[in-house]
Amino acid sequence: MVMRRLLFTLGLLAAGLALFIPAGHGQDFGSEVRRQLKDRIGRAATPPKIAVDGEVLCTCDTLARFYRSRGYLPAWSDANGPSPLADGLVAELRQADTHGLKPENYHLERIEAMLAEARTGGPRPEELAELDLLLTDAWLLYASHLLAGQVNPVTLGAEWHIKRSEADLEKLLRNTLEAGDISAGLNALLPDGPGYGVLRDALGQYRKLTAQGGWPAIPDGPTLKAGDSDPRVTTLRARLIVTGELDPALAEGEEFDDKVAQAVIRFQQRHGLAPDGALGPKTLAALNVTAQERVKQIVVNLERMRWLPAELGSRHIVVNVANFTLDVVEDGQPLLTMRAIVGRTYRQTPSFSAKLDRIIFSPYWHIPHSIAVKDLLPKIQKDRRFLARQKIRVFRGSTQIDPKTVNWRSLSEANFPYRLRQDPGPLNSLGRVKFMLPNRFNVYIHDTPSRELFDRAVRDFSSGCIRIDMPVELAGYLLADDPSWTSEKILAAIEQPQETLVRLRRPIPVYFLYATAWVDAEGTLQFRDDLYGRDGPVAAALEAPPPRAVLQPSRRRGGEEGAGGQAGRSGHAVW
Repeated sequence: MVMRRLLFTLGLLAAGLALFIPAGHGQDFGSEVRRQLKDRIGRAATPPKIAVDGEVLCTCDTLARFYRSRGYLPAWSDANGPSPLADGLVAELRQADTHGLKPENYHLERIEAMLAEARTGGPRPEELAELDLLLTDAWLLYASHLLAGQVNPVTLGAEWHIKRSEADLEKLLRNTLEAGDISAGLNALLPDGPGYGVLRDALGQYRKLTAQGGWPAIPDGPTLKAGDSDPRVTTLRARLIVTGELDPALAEGEEFDDKVAQAVIRFQQRHGLAPDGALGPKTLAALNVTAQERVKQIVVNLERMRWLPAELGSRHIVVNVANFTLDVVEDGQPLLTMRAIVGRTYRQTPSFSAKLDRIIFSPYWHIPHSIAVKDLLPKIQKDRRFLARQKIRVFRGSTQIDPKTVNWRSLSEANFPYRLRQDPGPLNSLGRVKFMLPNRFNVYIHDTPSRELFDRAVRDFSSGCIRIDMPVELAGYLLADDPSWTSEKILAAIEQPQETLVRLRRPIPVYFLYATAWVDAEGTLQFRDDLYGRDGPVAAALEAPPPRAVLQPSRRRGGEEGAGGQAGRSGHAVW
């Protein structure tokens, strides 16, 4: 009898406890969440538009495929409610701002609220289904932004024509969930090499400086140099101390002494200015750019790094147009660095990639039609000897004609049926060497007879092509695997009166980039002026929220050119 009473009492207790167990945590709880997900996705249109609380999600197409592929099983919860994977994703989304991205773009506030409610009030299946959809949308969107950038540079008109990284995000999400490590899965999508991480660290440092008030603005006034004394020097000292160019122990004094001059030189070197040690107008302007503006500049360049393909190639060439430099990189190390001249602001050098596969020694210059009619025709019309002095020949079709038989004054931009070609030699605008890389922009790399221009700090003098100051050295590197091309043979080829075409045994990818902020190999944060005004549109686009119901295509991980490491050197981007 006692045993029967005990069993009866335990039965009543169990029944009573059941009344206090949340309804969603029964045996069929997971099946009900699954049914809710299937219903929500099944009711979506084609292409699908899935909404949570009236807000259409961003990755509806990819999200729908993801759930269909797993039979609508919830990804972020189990029979006990939200899983630790949800917390892992929330932790990552809270760090989005360290990448220059906005956590609010990934439903963070709503996800946190729904998680808190699910763990305190006992969630209903439909609520867990909505939470699952939000978490999956957040992961897919955030992952795509880490992989290839938030902004599409093609639609932005940023003159960026380099294929971005690609990956199958559905597969990556499945693998991440199975591995149980959200952080590792997302970090694997970040740009390779050290450059991205150190620039991300610099973002944190400059945000801290901004929160502390930034740095003082230096008043306008005459140029100051070593030996001068002026009250503005005290402010200059304070300004240089904030960003580390001057020792804090040297804060006092109105004298522009040698230590201040050296600090100014250090500032000028990391801002691409002529390192003369004087506080002139350009240096003053750079010093007075606010910390908040520098933060925006770093954010823009983090985004540009996410636009790059996953791999640049074990050996490749990088032209940083904003820095007026060309770097040859092999196995992660810069082998050659040279000064470059880039396109003028009205004939900008675009950002693109191509394979350099040929070298031409003593090249002819087949003058582009636009240059012929806009630049040369006015000179020809003013000076009938111009063509002869410049060794320029005139062709109609394939037939060479005597320029004296042409009525040049009757010609115009709209009426110019001729081709112009400059002979090889010391006057040739391409110099002694031309590096060919087929591309739709007709941009290539070449020598120049105007060597004096390389002494300028800002070198935007070309019509879009890249002129370099070490063409013979670059040719020697590219032909190093061909024993027939000795240094003596190269030097002889550049002196010949006719051009010589050489096809490379190993073509090399070339990337024409536009970086206005990066951390160099020595750990120094570098800034450059926004030569072409491209930073502003990117910054504005990053401020805007992502569009809703954007279809996210499946992505294949991989770049357009080669495979391998990325590197740089002092003053040059560590890509």
